[in-house]
Amino acid sequence: MNKKIIPNIKEASFKIKALKKKNKKIIHCHGVFDVIHLGHINHFKKAKSLGDILIVTVTADEFVNKGPNRPIFPLDIRMELLANLEFIDLVCPNHSQSAVPAINKLKSDIYCKGKDYKNNSSDISGQIKLEKKAVNSFGGKIFYTDDEILSSSKIINRSGLKLNIAQKNYLDLVTKKIKNKSDIFNMIESYKNLKVLVIGESIIDEYTKSEALGKSGKEPILVLRDLSSNKFLGGALAISNNVASLSNNVSLLSYIGEKKEFLPFIKKKLNKKIVTNFIFKKNAKTILKKRFIDHVNNQKVFGVYSIDDQNLSRSEEKIFQSKLKKKIKQHDIVIVSDYGHGLISKKTAKIIIQNSKFVAVNAQLNAANIGHHTISMYKNADLVIINENEMRHELRNKVDDIDMLIKDLSKKLNSKHTVVTSGSEGAKVFNKNNIVKCPAFGTKVIDKVGTGDSMLIILALSLYEKNNIYFSMLLASLAAAQNVQFMANSKSINRLSLIKSIQSYLK
Repeated sequence: MNKKIIPNIKEASFKIKALKKKNKKIIHCHGVFDVIHLGHINHFKKAKSLGDILIVTVTADEFVNKGPNRPIFPLDIRMELLANLEFIDLVCPNHSQSAVPAINKLKSDIYCKGKDYKNNSSDISGQIKLEKKAVNSFGGKIFYTDDEILSSSKIINRSGLKLNIAQKNYLDLVTKKIKNKSDIFNMIESYKNLKVLVIGESIIDEYTKSEALGKSGKEPILVLRDLSSNKFLGGALAISNNVASLSNNVSLLSYIGEKKEFLPFIKKKLNKKIVTNFIFKKNAKTILKKRFIDHVNNQKVFGVYSIDDQNLSRSEEKIFQSKLKKKIKQHDIVIVSDYGHGLISKKTAKIIIQNSKFVAVNAQLNAANIGHHTISMYKNADLVIINENEMRHELRNKVDDIDMLIKDLSKKLNSKHTVVTSGSEGAKVFNKNNIVKCPAFGTKVIDKVGTGDSMLIILALSLYEKNNIYFSMLLASLAAAQNVQFMANSKSINRLSLIKSIQSYLK
């Protein structure tokens, strides 16, 4: 390792203190520095001219929020490159979303930023204000260099680094459609004011990491040793959390078991701004879906469902429909994720469709409902999302072209927007005799659970606000790319990361 590279902030702070005792003036720069360009070089040169020692802290890979394919270069390579620049004296990783911890530890005389950060109001993260506050707290100063502004993201996008042809072409298309890039923040910000009602089954997902011991000595079965287990909110609970990361007005209409299993867990994990309305289903347990995971590669080995998927009783359905009719009138958007576990009957679906201002539907096939569940009871929806296999099952057609089938499905459902997802092949939306194909942007796939729901949420909010369809599909694809990076629904959509991702891609 290059001698200029210090392994952590703590050691760097000791080094800086020793240098200050020698009356050395310390300058601090911070950033991702993914693709070094002339703007960076001039920035570092100017920073170095302000003092004696220039230390550069570098954002660790897991905290780079410029899109699913970033950073281009891993942390060790980025630091090694910086360490080889003669005007940089010290380089250190920053394992934090913010530069503030590094600022507080290093306490440099001058904290140096580029001139594009001078207008603090344009910083959507609010980090620059926090950085200024930290610098001022120990008597440091902030200096903004005035060199020409260049963008690593723009260079990466134009060169096509880590982008395939389909992704690059689609980004070029969206860039042409969005004339004013500053509108992106305002478009997503507008979702905060929307009133959203989520309807669907509440599910608890339990993931058990296990070790395969091998075949049983006496029976033809695989034997596993369980190592650790974690529970996560799933189904409509996870959807509600995702919506709440974008909107301030979210309600949930769902059911849990008669004995209210997992209710304390649900209350603890559910976003506090969500207004819950639960039916307590008699003679039923809260749905628990267990998945056993290989501890080495995180691959799912098998699943066990604890579930009662009988329909609500007549009295329960009457109560549910009464709540539904009241709630629908109070909301702009209704998001339905129907897992086919007995919550939504044909009559209830009809009430939803007929009374909603805007309804978005995902009626999912799973091991428990295949052959019995159909999206066809949601005719005339504003938005329907379905994966390719589910569409082929719905239409009983496994050979014909997707473009033809998506038109057939749209005609069958009379839906305004019909979206079909195809995994790594991306997604297509059909509306007004037009098919738009958006490529997938997720490259690091840990778990696909909840991916379709993430797209459903973003498309519902964006299309309700009449955002451009090309932009809407890109935003939904980036949300899905966020989702697949984590096991189960362990993390909700990160609004700030989503905004930064799409702004980075459209530079």
